[in-house]
Amino acid sequence: MKGSISEFELGILRTRMLDAARAKASRGELRYTPPIGYLWDRDAGIMFDPDMRIQEVIGAIFTRFQELGSARQVLLSMADHGIHFPRPSDGIRLTSFEWRPIRYRNVISVLKNTFYAGVYAYGKTGKKTEIRDGRAHVSYKNHKSPEDWEVVLHDHHAAYIEWVAYERNQAQLARNAFGKAGGTKSARGGRALLAGLMSCAKCGRRLHVVYAGRTHRPVYRCDNPNLLLGQKRCFTFGGARAETLIVSAVLEAVAPLAIEAALQAQIYMTEAEEDRLQLLELELKQAEYDAKLAERRYAACDPDNRLIAATLETRWEEALSRVQSFKERMVSSSDAHKTFDPGLLNGLAQDLKAAWMHLR
Repeated sequence: MKGSISEFELGILRTRMLDAARAKASRGELRYTPPIGYLWDRDAGIMFDPDMRIQEVIGAIFTRFQELGSARQVLLSMADHGIHFPRPSDGIRLTSFEWRPIRYRNVISVLKNTFYAGVYAYGKTGKKTEIRDGRAHVSYKNHKSPEDWEVVLHDHHAAYIEWVAYERNQAQLARNAFGKAGGTKSARGGRALLAGLMSCAKCGRRLHVVYAGRTHRPVYRCDNPNLLLGQKRCFTFGGARAETLIVSAVLEAVAPLAIEAALQAQIYMTEAEEDRLQLLELELKQAEYDAKLAERRYAACDPDNRLIAATLETRWEEALSRVQSFKERMVSSSDAHKTFDPGLLNGLAQDLKAAWMHLR
């Protein structure tokens, strides 16, 4: 048919478009949807989202991870403080958000995204061809390792954290991963202090922990030869004596730093409370704005249109209820912060052994 494009010509056109996209990406000019916390302005380029509430919650994730060292602990801390995270309500445009309780995937997506470290990247995914049942099967959007990305531009835009901090976070996340070579091994519950930390000097495998007797005292043993090969265990020993020696050595080593650690704990608790109050203030301002907007919409409605008027009145009441809820949370947070006695931490620092036994 006259005017139609052949498959060959279509392939050439696609190649040219792809080459043009790569050329723009190599200069950092190819636009794609940035993550939450950023906007791509037509004139100013990439900039922080002007919504301070969004900036604060993203910054809080990085700050708490630096302090706590665990993505899950960040989630638990922020969830305990009632902090919410924005969820786009308008697709990929990212101009309208719904604030919902923060989830683990929100924390991980922020911590692992290089964009927050000021890095512009292109070509992070690609197609992969596999032979299945004698036929070629092509899949797209397969994630590549960072060293295989086509374009990586550092210091491309304003960053929430420095690149060095980003790399340090990734190393910490890798160490936290359970079951990976070289990673920190989780104790998986129980009172044993050294679970997952000791290895057999004979076979090199990690020791298992079992709990024996009425008091459920920990017993360490090398079970792998027995479980895998039916052979005798390399050795077995009670954990009470070993743990006592370890605890004594650790307490002796950290005793000179106990006061400093207590002061740092005070500073952390104060800063965490200040961050939480700041986020609550931003949430309160947003709720007050939503309530005023709902009031104006209700006032502008024709009172004869009862169905619409009733709906708008309900939304106004819900908005006022959210405002009251945030005000109550701020009052309760202030009261809880005032009742905290910093001297208690110094008291614990003076007697580490008593503090440790209380925790045990």
